[in-house]
This record gives sequence, structure tokens and C-alpha cells, in this order.
Amino acid sequence: MSIKYVMESYELLDSPSVCGKDVRRALMEVGIGAEAIEVKTVEGPNGHTDFVKVWFEGKKGKRGGGAAPTLGIVGRLGGIGARPERIGLVSDADGAVAAVAVALKLGAMAKLGDLLEGDVFVSTHICPDAPTRPHDPVPFMDSPINMQIANAEEMNPDLDAVLSIDTTRGNRVINHRGFAISPTVKEGYILRTAEDLLDVMSYVTGKAPVVFPITTQDITPYGNGLYHLNSILQPCTATGAPVVGVALTAETAVPGCATGASQVSDIEAVVRFAIEVGKAFGEGKLRFYDPLEFERLLKLYGPMKHLQTLGRN
Repeated sequence: MSIKYVMESYELLDSPSVCGKDVRRALMEVGIGAEAIEVKTVEGPNGHTDFVKVWFEGKKGKRGGGAAPTLGIVGRLGGIGARPERIGLVSDADGAVAAVAVALKLGAMAKLGDLLEGDVFVSTHICPDAPTRPHDPVPFMDSPINMQIANAEEMNPDLDAVLSIDTTRGNRVINHRGFAISPTVKEGYILRTAEDLLDVMSYVTGKAPVVFPITTQDITPYGNGLYHLNSILQPCTATGAPVVGVALTAETAVPGCATGASQVSDIEAVVRFAIEVGKAFGEGKLRFYDPLEFERLLKLYGPMKHLQTLGRN
């Protein structure tokens, strides 16, 4: 179980003065070496935020000379707080809470000798006083930095697949309390939902898996003037690796800037899901997409990488 680490992550981040160094300190307390943790403060047009990136080397991971695939786990968000407008951890913070909890749990596992086969890269950013912005049907959290900077900092060229965890409650198209996953997105294509991920989700939740709908607009970069469900699939614009969104969801539309809206049990399920995916993916027992079918798509219809750009001027 990961509930202990979710609660520790939540309490750590629910502070007006929390920063990346505080997260680094907490990670080192569970046994993660300082050399595996990077904290970087980035200035943006609306303030600054601290990016936290952690590497976990697997028994057969590429960083150690092995060949096991590398999983990236990204905690997507605008900010963990909207101070001084709102006091406390906002709904949008769940991506960061989940990512930090995943890192704490993986660190504790490694300390006990439970190493995954492949490498795992965990990243998120920490900003307790991010701005808000209007959005239909409910307000969103904004970010002190733009999406291009976020993608550059949160992603890594060595990743073979990515789970992007993000609060996705500010809509009317997902009417489910818990979490849901997206179809796989790769190089501008929305592919079929990965059966292996549906299996893992069923095992973790004990329920039928839930998949949320996405559109072509959602997989294009922010800044093109198109409507986006939210930023959950923005990592797909910055990598050739397959990306799957892991959405923290609700039955009703909840503003990203709402406080008191995080559900610890839902975040804990997402943490377990991400770790189980990391185990199976590194062992070569889980696929995000069918490479042969993707090659067939490219042969029949050509590349769609232009959807990873801002498009025509």
C-alpha cells in the first residue's frame, strides 16, 4: 500500500512556503541518494516554480548498461496552491502529490532491496502561489511558466513510455469519481487504449477500467488557440514515446483552484497503478501500443507529427 506516502506527500506540499528543496529533503529521508535528485528553479512570466526530477535505476535499466525499457511518470499541474487568492492545497495539486508519493514509495522499496527491472524517471514541479485563469465550465489553475518550459523540464529523451498524471475534474465529459486513463497517444496519433494498462487498472481498483475521451485538440500544444480538456496530454507534444494520461476525476465539474477537493484514496490508487505499470513495463510484460500496427498506420496514412507543433501561422 502507498497511503502512508500519499499522506506524507500531501502534508509536505500543503504549505505556503514549500519548495523543491523540501521535497528533496523528504526524498533523501527515505534513502534516495542526492545524486539521483535534481531540483531546478525556473522563472516565468508569472512567477517561478521548482522542478523536481528523480531517477530510479533498475536492475537491468539503461542507465546501468542494461536494455530494459524506461518509464517516465510526470506529475502535471499548473500549481499546488493559488495563494493569496486561495488558502491550502488546490485540486490541481494532485499530479504533484501523486508524483512525490510515487518517488517516496519507490525510494522506500529500493532501500528494502525491491528494485524494478527498468529505470523509472519521476518529475513534477512545486509552486504554492500559482495564478488562476478562466476556463469553461469551471476556472483552471494557471502556471508561472509556459507549457514549452514545462515539457522541456519534465520530460527526458531517454523515456520509452510516459504516464502523465493530472487532475482532470474541470469538465462535464468524465462523470466518474476516482481515476481514468486515456488512449495511447504517439507522434500525433490517438491509438487504441492499451489492453495491458486496462488490466493493471482493473487489478489495482478491483473495478472495471475507466477510459476518458480525448480529441485531436487535446494532443496539440498549448498556445495554438484551441480548446484543450486540460494539460494532461501536453507531454505527448514533446516526445516520440507513447504517452498515456492518468486523470484524477470526479462525478461533477470541480474547479482546479478549489481547495479541500483532493481525495487521498483516489491519489493512492493512482500511485499504486503507476508503480505496477513501472514493474510490468520494465519486465517487458506490458505494452503501451502495438509497434506493428503503428508502422501500418504510418505506411497507410503517413506521419502526423505536425500535430505536435503549433501548426501553420
